[in-house]
Amino acid sequence: MTPGTLSAQITDYASRADPYPLYAELRKTPVLREDDGTYLVSTYYEVRSLANDPRLSNDTSNRPPGFARPGQPAEETGLPPSFIFTDPPVHDRLRDTINRPFGPPHSPAFLDGLRGELSKVVTELLDAFEGKDQVDIVEDFSYPLPVTAICKVLGVPREDEPRFHVWADALASALDPQSGDGDGPDTAQRARQEMGAYLADLIEAKRRRPGPGILSALTPDMTPADLEATAVLLLVAGHETTVNAITNTTLTLLRHPDVLRRFQQEPELAVPLIEEVLRYEPPVQFIPFTTALADIEVAGTTIPEGSPVWLMLAAANRDPKRFKDPDRFDPCRSDNEHLGFYTGIHYCFGAPLARMELHMAVPELFRRVTFSGLLEDPPPYRTNAVLRGPRHLPVAIEGLTA
Repeated sequence: MTPGTLSAQITDYASRADPYPLYAELRKTPVLREDDGTYLVSTYYEVRSLANDPRLSNDTSNRPPGFARPGQPAEETGLPPSFIFTDPPVHDRLRDTINRPFGPPHSPAFLDGLRGELSKVVTELLDAFEGKDQVDIVEDFSYPLPVTAICKVLGVPREDEPRFHVWADALASALDPQSGDGDGPDTAQRARQEMGAYLADLIEAKRRRPGPGILSALTPDMTPADLEATAVLLLVAGHETTVNAITNTTLTLLRHPDVLRRFQQEPELAVPLIEEVLRYEPPVQFIPFTTALADIEVAGTTIPEGSPVWLMLAAANRDPKRFKDPDRFDPCRSDNEHLGFYTGIHYCFGAPLARMELHMAVPELFRRVTFSGLLEDPPPYRTNAVLRGPRHLPVAIEGLTA
């Protein structure tokens, strides 16, 4: 990307704490061509249309030479791309297969069966706040919960969960358009190789002796390579995004004490409140790896065949043509059909799990903890521009209830 372009400014770490003025500038040109031939699409209806357009490909092998191909590990690890980086019919076959043990209609009780164990994790994490006058919401709460959840989904032994923290950080960096800088790609490659080797052994063990988790359920239906690639995807998509969602919700509520007071008095506000955070501070800011398979006309502009396309979800979520007063945090907003979990055939596979974790974690956090306030605002953010969220969220607390 060329220095000074809007994409360069958006991915610049200096913009991480508040990219929304840049998104507002971007929406003035709904389909913007960058100097390198990348098209940035930033308005709600145009993003939604393209996300549902079969002429836009998620298969990163369609990327023009010279452009980053995030999530395409085949050359380095021997693994095929995970299904998020494929198009139909391969995408549909893999996603349908994976969904059978994960959720409705084949396994409607699977996620619900995790509630008891995850509720205990939430309680244990909050109990550890006792006697403290400050905590880091990320390290002490929003990071440990999702990694436990995704390990339970996969059937990973609990003693191996700490290894997944390290791998998740490294693999998430591969989705960042700036991952070509420094040693990010090497770190991600090593993490993928280490996790692939671990999963290969685990999958083989599940074949010999099936146990809990979807890996056991999927071993008869998928090749080991496809199953490994899927597990890697679920770690990143099912972990990093939920960490950001819980942290962003906490940060947003502490910045809006009037809404927080109402939420504490009206716990039933949780559902619309969490959906509003997913619109207002989405954990996935944009999709930077799609490619036009044909000329596509959008908002009076033709995106030529072969062009890289970024779909700017966070910009679309604050489009005033779709949402009234979009820069205002309003948990009572009606008709809140946001793009926080994307849309179309690539709609977030883990959205039901993420929502379940949010609805378990956030109300309990604000029921039990009395907050004094933020210790840093803005907090330090992760470098990743795509999976945007605070790296740490230090807060002062006054007490903890049972």
